[in-house]
Amino acid sequence: MTCGITGTPGTGKSVVSGVLQSRGYQVIRQNDTMEPFLTGRDEERDARIVDADAWADRYTPTAPFIEGHLVHLLAVDRIVVLRCRPDRLSVRLESRGYSAEKIRENCEAEAMDLILSEAYDIHGEENLLEIDTTDRSPEDCADLIEGFVNGTVPPSCGSIDWSTMLGDLL
Repeated sequence: MTCGITGTPGTGKSVVSGVLQSRGYQVIRQNDTMEPFLTGRDEERDARIVDADAWADRYTPTAPFIEGHLVHLLAVDRIVVLRCRPDRLSVRLESRGYSAEKIRENCEAEAMDLILSEAYDIHGEENLLEIDTTDRSPEDCADLIEGFVNGTVPPSCGSIDWSTMLGDLL
């Protein structure tokens, strides 16, 4: 079984995946698999351009976990979407040195449930776990993910709604 761990940048994917690795799980990092699918660089957004459709069609994860903001596009058995309240996400992204525009773009995506909606459309509610990382420790998130994979934590989707914060972001 392969479980994808996804979410808007800054929601905790890498940190939570690091906890899972420290517990002995193999975790593939999305960025380590993208090289053959890179098509350029968007200097204005300071981002690599990837052919996400080709990557999703051709890449098959070989580890129990794969993490990244596009892994919900892959054919995985389970998908976990990490979420973070947009005002707190903004602080996290600012500490990474993101531009104001990139912070706004990512916080809007989070408030609009963009990744959650895509994950739901692809994987369905029965294979999806949504976790609010705003005030939850990475260890607690990893516990929930382990439980979801082994069947002791049920799927959940749609319990988080930050759409009321969208007006503040525009």
